[in-house]
Amino acid sequence: MFDHLGWSELIVLAIVGLIVLGPERLPKAASDAAKMLRQLRSMARNATADIKAELGPEMADLDLASLHPRRMLSDAFWDDDDKPVVPAAATYAPLTPGEAPPYDLDAT
Repeated sequence: MFDHLGWSELIVLAIVGLIVLGPERLPKAASDAAKMLRQLRSMARNATADIKAELGPEMADLDLASLHPRRMLSDAFWDDDDKPVVPAAATYAPLTPGEAPPYDLDAT
């Protein structure tokens, strides 16, 4: 969840929290935030379990990640046989100095 936050951002947030809340209230605010995060995670887990329970045993093996819009579009546009194949870089010969790269009018 916080993969894009670095240590410097977390330190800045802690300093701002220390200034805004003060040293007396900062530990309680941090514990409240951690408790809220735990509750949100448990609610998400419970919601997933409730959805699977409501769908019944025939849908017990349902992969909820397959319902993500990006994956649905990818599956709709590319079948397993039609997946785009990226050629390996080793199949192309390097250009010699001064040589112009190939130009394809149909590709532009």
